[in-house]
Amino acid sequence: MSFKVLVVDDSSFFRRRVTDILNKDPELDVIDVAINGLEAVEKAIALKPDVITMDIEMPLLNGIDAVKQIMAKAPTAIIMFSSLTHSGAQATLEALNAGALDFLPKKFNEIAKTTEDAGSLLRQRVKLLARKKGATLPRISTFRSRTVADTKAKTSISTSPRAASTISSRKSVSLRNSSGKQYKLLAIGTSTGGPVALQKLLTQLPQDFPLPIVIVQHMPAAFTLAFANRLDSLCKIKVKQASSGDILKPGHAYLAPGGKQMVIDGTENAAKLRVLEDNSERIAFKPSVDISFASAAKVFGGNVLGIILTGMGADGREGSRLLKSKGATIWAQDEESCVVYGMPQAVTVAGISELSLALESFPSAILKEIQHG
Repeated sequence: MSFKVLVVDDSSFFRRRVTDILNKDPELDVIDVAINGLEAVEKAIALKPDVITMDIEMPLLNGIDAVKQIMAKAPTAIIMFSSLTHSGAQATLEALNAGALDFLPKKFNEIAKTTEDAGSLLRQRVKLLARKKGATLPRISTFRSRTVADTKAKTSISTSPRAASTISSRKSVSLRNSSGKQYKLLAIGTSTGGPVALQKLLTQLPQDFPLPIVIVQHMPAAFTLAFANRLDSLCKIKVKQASSGDILKPGHAYLAPGGKQMVIDGTENAAKLRVLEDNSERIAFKPSVDISFASAAKVFGGNVLGIILTGMGADGREGSRLLKSKGATIWAQDEESCVVYGMPQAVTVAGISELSLALESFPSAILKEIQHG
């Protein structure tokens, strides 16, 4: 059985290129194309594809508005093609806000070094979204008016067989009461699906949140500043793109810049950030959750609450392992609420994560856990 794909773009050249790339995989079948947003909406309703690849700039109806209409009339997993510019970043974030699940640069040489590698990555990302079976995340706009006090959803538990016995024995304590640990840092790592997940989580934290927050989101360099500014405009806490020399302050979140590495220096009572250029081919992710988490372990030891959210791959597993060896607490997002259950699965299967939580449960669970006494 193959997954049905609808390719949407006003460029005939790009439509053919994407179609040829996807049809190389026997699990993917491009069933039709659309040349503008209006046609995309009509064909999404009529053909019910598993995945739609969507351009942003199109005549008659742009990609953002097309996503909004499709999510209202025929919810479908959508991956956007974006330019790596400031305006492209803003538009892509709007598309994710409207319900798209993922994005890739439209220039394939910005995806990978070779055309074949870029094609392989595109096929992989499309198949991952197709396997979600349309279980898309709710649109962010429904969360904007809610406060932490309004968040009454019960925390759900999802475990791997290896971790089940450990988690079940701690469940009553971990979910109902603070553990009494003295936390000094909240560290979050995420990738595919992360922009939506982070916005839902961070907008529910109060202005007087008592810890500094470091965030590693796999994202192109052109996107992270726009994303940090967007989060800052929506959140009660302060959010900024991290810079070398930033002093970690409670109620402030620091987003690792795309294309670089963010590490923590100093001591837990006088910690600051250092942003490093990284031209190494040995490290796949720039920024890397493993690198930032490892530096957090060195400075803060066990006084860290580490969270791994939705994402492809296993970045964050070794950094989380090191944090846990120092006594830190690690939680992961559950499979059902993830866009891609890769990174959370990696820490859960390895027995590193103590709890698997639904995305909507994180704000209240975090606030309970960091309470003292």
